[in-house]
Formats: sequence, structure tokens, C-alpha cells
Amino acid sequence: MLAKTKSFLEEVKVELGKVTWPTRKETIATAWVVVVIVVLISLYLGFCDVILAKTMRLILG
Repeated sequence: MLAKTKSFLEEVKVELGKVTWPTRKETIATAWVVVVIVVLISLYLGFCDVILAKTMRLILG
């Protein structure tokens, strides 16, 4: 059991060495894209919610 665990961890270390990690600049740029998209989608969904709420009030009185 201990030998299998050691072998697994060694393989993990080798595989992590193959990973191309993003630079700090790439990470920050990607984070900003995510923030902007989240804000835009939030505004869109908020707008849809207001319109649907007004429509329901109009229909139901």
C-alpha cells in the first residue's frame, strides 16, 4: 500500500511538471474578463427580472 502511494505521488509530481502555468499577467487579465462577464450577465438578468415583474403585475393587477 505504501509503495503504491509513493509511486502515485511521484507520478503526480512528474505530471505537474508538464503543466504550463499561466503568468501573473495572464491570470489577472483572465480574472478581469470573468469579472466583466459576471457584471454584464448580472445586469442582463436584473433587467429581465424587472421587466418580467412589471409584466406579471400588469397581468395580475
